Amino acid sequence: MGLVLRNLQTAVPLRRARLRRDVELLRHIFGVQKFAIGLICVDNRKIQRINHIYRKRNQPTDVLAFPFYEDLRPGKMPCVLQRDEYNLGDIFLGVEYMMQQCRDTSEDLHQTLTVVTAHGICHLLGYRHQTEEEWSEMQQKESYILSEFNRLTGSHLQPLTKRCPQHT
Repeated sequence: MGLVLRNLQTAVPLRRARLRRDVELLRHIFGVQKFAIGLICVDNRKIQRINHIYRKRNQPTDVLAFPFYEDLRPGKMPCVLQRDEYNLGDIFLGVEYMMQQCRDTSEDLHQTLTVVTAHGICHLLGYRHQTEEEWSEMQQKESYILSEFNRLTGSHLQPLTKRCPQHT
C-alpha cells in the first residue's frame, strides 16, 4: 500500500516530490508503511466547504483528517483482516490557508506541510485533542515523531500542538 498524493488546488505552487518524500518518511517513523493514506491538497474554498459539512465550521482550516478506522484507540494499530483494510484514511491539507499563515509567521510552507501532515496522521491513528489529557497525549506523539524526523533529516520542525494551541 502507499501514499496517494493529489494536488487539487492551483492557488499555491507545491513541490510535490519533496512533500511525497517527507510524508513517506513520516509513514516510516509512524510504522504505517503497509497502510494506504490519501493526502489531498486543496484551496480555501474547498477546505472551508469540507469543514462546514463535516465539522459545522464555516471557515477554512489547515487540516482535516478522515480516518478509515473511526474507533481506533491512540497508539494502537488497526487489526486488519482483509487486504483492502490496509487503509488509514484521508488527510485534506488546506494549502492556501497554510500559505497565508506562513506569510504571517515567516515560516516555510513545505516544513509546515510536513508538520501538519504528521498531525493529520496522528488523527488517522486515533489521537484527538478534545480534552487536556488527549491534547497532552497527542502532543507527546507529535513531538516524538517530529524529533525522529528531525534526527533523520537535520530539520528543526516543531509539533503543531506547540505552535498553534488554538488548533481544533
